[in-house]
Amino acid sequence: MEKLALQGIVRFLRQLFSIQKWQRLWTKDWVLKVISLLLATVLWYYVGGEETVDKNVSMPIEIINLPRDLVISNQFKKEIEVTVSGPRSLIQEMTNKAVTRQINLADAMPGTNVIENNNDSIQVPRGITVLRIQPASIILSLDKLIQKQFPVIPVTTGDAALGYSLKNLRMDPDAITITGPETILSQVDELLTRVIDINGMTESKQIQVPLDLEPSIVELIGETSVTAEIIIQTQVEMKSLPGVPVKMIDGDGESLLLPDHVDIIANIPVLLLREKVDLYTLFKVTARLAENKDETKVEVALKEGVKYPIEILSVTPKTVKIVNGPSKTKDESQIEKKDPKPEEIEVEQDEQTVITVQPVVESKDELPQTDELQNIPNRIQQIPVIVPGKSKVKK
Repeated sequence: MEKLALQGIVRFLRQLFSIQKWQRLWTKDWVLKVISLLLATVLWYYVGGEETVDKNVSMPIEIINLPRDLVISNQFKKEIEVTVSGPRSLIQEMTNKAVTRQINLADAMPGTNVIENNNDSIQVPRGITVLRIQPASIILSLDKLIQKQFPVIPVTTGDAALGYSLKNLRMDPDAITITGPETILSQVDELLTRVIDINGMTESKQIQVPLDLEPSIVELIGETSVTAEIIIQTQVEMKSLPGVPVKMIDGDGESLLLPDHVDIIANIPVLLLREKVDLYTLFKVTARLAENKDETKVEVALKEGVKYPIEILSVTPKTVKIVNGPSKTKDESQIEKKDPKPEEIEVEQDEQTVITVQPVVESKDELPQTDELQNIPNRIQQIPVIVPGKSKVKK
């Protein structure tokens, strides 16, 4: 019996280590079989043999296929919390791939849209199960997308320094175009700046000023600033200066100006007027002698040392004539050359006119009995009256 058992073992070993048998196995793709066995072992280890866990995963919301003429006008949570169950390694792999909750709005209409979060709406890898989603639904308000232009309005406080005033306040840009939901933009007509303090300013400047925006507008364009150009000018009063003398430049000593003075109208700063200076001393008025010309332009300039700007509004006349003569004008010389005859001088003589006087009453009996009143004549009288300038007599 033992002998038979030993013979069986020997035959089995011979068959196991038989070269012919190994050759037959080699010819039957044993390499592929070994690889398949190893893969099955690894897969069993990671799937069947790895511990199954439950984990909460934050998953971002992805909006797709939103129509171009629509916009989401409400605030909603941009992430949902998903509880999944599965092997730890697969859950970690899903997290690394950043799986999202996609919401397809291809068929959406303006108004309120409720999107349900069910387990089938989350695309997770095979081997992972979705257990719970929070929140259970997402509310999206869709509105028409419009474009609107808003003027930028500056808001100021305070006053410029004494003797100065705010001439202009320009904004760059002076208008801003915003694209957004119609329900939000229709509630706004203008964009205001934050308060600009001009108190005590004496000169112009440019500053950056943030806009004072509603939170809904900030959501659309963010925090925005504009450039404010503040133009400060001195306060002035319009003054008229008649008879400002004109000085000739490059004169020959015999030529004269006709007229030799001009009238100036100018805006004088209030600060300068408070100093009570002689306004005639502020201007330098000149006329330059030109060759072969009997007329020249009057030039008006401020004298040196005038520290305030003066605006010259008008100069009358703008040109003066150049005449020859040491001391008298051409017209005056012509008058002196004339020697009028005495008999040709006309002298006015008063003319005597007779005026008829009608008595006030018809009879003296109507008057009180006084001596003065009884002497009034009771008939029409003619009284001579001297009326000046009624006739002319030649002497």
